[in-house]
Amino acid sequence: ILIFFSVNLIKAEPIIIGLGSCLDQDYPQPIWNSIENENLGYFIFLGDNVYGDMPNGSLKKMQFAYEKQASILPDFLNKINIFSIWDDHDYGINDGGKEYKHKRESEKMFLDFWKIPKDDIRRNREGVYFSEDMIFFEKKFKFIFLDTRYFRSNLQSKWGKYIRNESIDSTILGDDQWSWFENELKKESDFLIIFSSIQIIPEDHIYEKWANFPLERDRIFNILEKNKSKTLLVSGDRHRGGLYRKNDIFEITASSLNKPGSFSFESDRYLIGETYPQENYGILEIHKDTINVKIKDISGKTLNSVSLKY
Repeated sequence: ILIFFSVNLIKAEPIIIGLGSCLDQDYPQPIWNSIENENLGYFIFLGDNVYGDMPNGSLKKMQFAYEKQASILPDFLNKINIFSIWDDHDYGINDGGKEYKHKRESEKMFLDFWKIPKDDIRRNREGVYFSEDMIFFEKKFKFIFLDTRYFRSNLQSKWGKYIRNESIDSTILGDDQWSWFENELKKESDFLIIFSSIQIIPEDHIYEKWANFPLERDRIFNILEKNKSKTLLVSGDRHRGGLYRKNDIFEITASSLNKPGSFSFESDRYLIGETYPQENYGILEIHKDTINVKIKDISGKTLNSVSLKY
C-alpha cells in the first residue's frame, strides 16, 4: 500500500493549454470563468483577438480596441504563458492579405499589445510568425505559429463566394515564411503543433480557408507527410468550433470566445461529428504518452474530443 501511494504522489500532472479566437472587446466575456478553472499553463490566442478593423483600413479603431481589451482581460492570464497570432480583425481589414497598406503599423501595434520583447525576431522582420520549442515529459514539442495575413495573395470570389485561386504565383505564407517554415520542420522534434489563424484541413465551406489556395494546401500536407502521425493543426476564425481529420493529421478549430456563429448547418468531408457555433474554447491536455484534444462550451462542458498518441 505504501509503494502504491508513493507512485501516485509523484505522478506528473498534465500540461494544459487553452485555445481561443474571435474575442470582441465590445461584447461580454463570461467564458473566461470556465477557462480559468482549467488550471492552464498556457493560452494561445489564435487571431481576431480584438476587433479593430475598419472598412477603409484605418487603424484608428485598432488602438482603442487594444486599450479596451487590455482593461478587461482576466488577471489570471498574467500568471501563465501566452502566445498569439493574428487574423483579419486584428490585422486591420476584413479578409485582408498582403495588399493591406497599413500592415507595418498594424504589426507594431500587435507586438506592442502582446509585449513582445524588443530583441524578439518578430521585431526585426515582416510578419508575426515564430516558433517555440517546449519540453514536456522529456519529449520535445515544437510549436509553429504561422502568419496567414501579411503575405497572402488576393482571394478570388464568384457570386459572393470565395473560390479556388489556382495561380502558381498565389501564396498564403510568402517565400520568406515558407523557407523559414520548411527549415523549422527539418529540426528534430517528437511532436509538432502548428497554429494557423485560418483552417487548413476543411474544404467544403465558402469562407476563408487554406483550400482557397489549393497549391499552398497541397504544399503544407506534402511537407508534413513524414511528420503526419505526430502533428496537430490548430485554427480559429470561423465562429464555430470543430474537429477534423485528414489521413493521420487532426485539426482543432476553436472559435469563438464571445461571438457565436450562425446556427445554420455546416459539415465537411473531413469533419469529426459536428461543428459548434456557440461560444467555445479548446483544450490540449498533454500527458506522458497522449494528447487529449477537446472543444468545450461556455460552461466548460466538453462538446467533442479526440485522444492522440505520441
